[in-house]
Amino acid sequence: HTSFPTLIARREEKERGEACVMIPTFRIMTKAYKRNNKKNQLVKTVFLLLGTYTTTTTTEALSSLTMNTAPPRNIVVVGGGVQGTSVAYQLCKSSSLPPQSTITILESKAPASAASGKGGGFMARSWGDGSPTQSLHHLAFDMYETLAQELQCESYRKLPVLSVSPGYTNPTKRLQRDNPTLAALIPKWLDGNVGRMSAMGYGDDTAQITPAEFVNKMLEDKKDNINVILGTCTGVETEQGSERGSRKIVGVKYTPREEEGEEQMIPADAVIVSAGPWSCAAEDWFQGALELPMEGVKSTSIVWKKPESGEDVDEGDVDATALFCGEDDRFGTHLEVYPRPDGTIYICGIGGSEYISTSSLKSGAFREECNANPSRVDAASQSFQEMSKVYKERGELDKVQACMRPCPPDAMPYMGKVPGFEGAFINAGHNCWGIAWAPACGKAISELVLDGESTSINLAPFNPARFTPVSGRGGRGRKRRGDSVGEQW
Repeated sequence: HTSFPTLIARREEKERGEACVMIPTFRIMTKAYKRNNKKNQLVKTVFLLLGTYTTTTTTEALSSLTMNTAPPRNIVVVGGGVQGTSVAYQLCKSSSLPPQSTITILESKAPASAASGKGGGFMARSWGDGSPTQSLHHLAFDMYETLAQELQCESYRKLPVLSVSPGYTNPTKRLQRDNPTLAALIPKWLDGNVGRMSAMGYGDDTAQITPAEFVNKMLEDKKDNINVILGTCTGVETEQGSERGSRKIVGVKYTPREEEGEEQMIPADAVIVSAGPWSCAAEDWFQGALELPMEGVKSTSIVWKKPESGEDVDEGDVDATALFCGEDDRFGTHLEVYPRPDGTIYICGIGGSEYISTSSLKSGAFREECNANPSRVDAASQSFQEMSKVYKERGELDKVQACMRPCPPDAMPYMGKVPGFEGAFINAGHNCWGIAWAPACGKAISELVLDGESTSINLAPFNPARFTPVSGRGGRGRKRRGDSVGEQW
């Protein structure tokens, strides 16, 4: 019901504010209308419809044109943990992915078989504030809340967090009198000996999810769009790139898990290396274009079954309050305690971690088998049971396990392009926050791959080549790592 002169005014306003794409026929007919604007209402209606549907911003028009003409992509993600799967998932969701594209996850063992199947899944929105990772914390926390609902993840929930020091008494009754707000956060099962307690979060910006469920839900949701191949990546296939001295990805090489035999190749125009601590093997795949120093921190964790019903535990869920515990010299622990919606309690921070070198990780150390340290299982059990009488009397261990977190020297992730290689990207080294950051990392990398840059996250602090000597970055030619360096022969 908008008059056509009004549409013309809007058109002129748009042309002043931003570039517009106008269908040539519409320009001609607009002039005709201005000359004959009193002829009849039918012409006005035609002009109105044409004006509505043929005027669009340049960005929208070019985007539509690109989507209609861009060839299908063949993209391979190396690694089927929560990070790699999030990249694949966000690629599938992107409107920039051309139709008929293929997304493949190349996973050495099984999806979520390493840390993503054994991690705690804790996240905190504000705990990175003031650091380069702040945007990762914020975006991922917000995305998890939306994605958990869309994917119907039963293990996601927000929960409060307490800081608990080791001690020899139980202050609950005193706190109920002196600090009822804090006392309300104390779970019933925390009925043993502890020291000082304070709140670290009230459940507005702290949450949890079981990462294995999240991985499987993403794969289930995009089962028609994501192919999963089980095999160990052995390198990439390249050919001459668009610039002198550069290479471009044309395939990803691997050895199948179930079939003994020759190396195989997946056709690809892009590869994202997102294989946790084992991503450092990419140093060799890209002919020394970058160095990815990495240390694997191998740690034990345990999971307690829900105790039998009693005075302190009823038929409902175990009280949802996470604990970050201080150093307990009696047991050599600094426990992190996460009750889960299914009534189990996950515990890490057990101490006694082992540190695995880059060279060992390149050889696949602990990729197939990563066992718990029995002495640390005993220490963690005793430390926890000191804090909880109910678990001391009726607790039963459900799982003992171990996994590795990937740690670059500066504890910052590697996220970005591989210098000198078109279509090659790294998304690894996320340390203890890999699960918490996964949706944001997936979104940022998908933007980088499909659009050429990440608009959701500033990736500059996470440059994968930051530890690479300048002399080793990129290849010979007019540009090295995107910077002009003149002719080099």
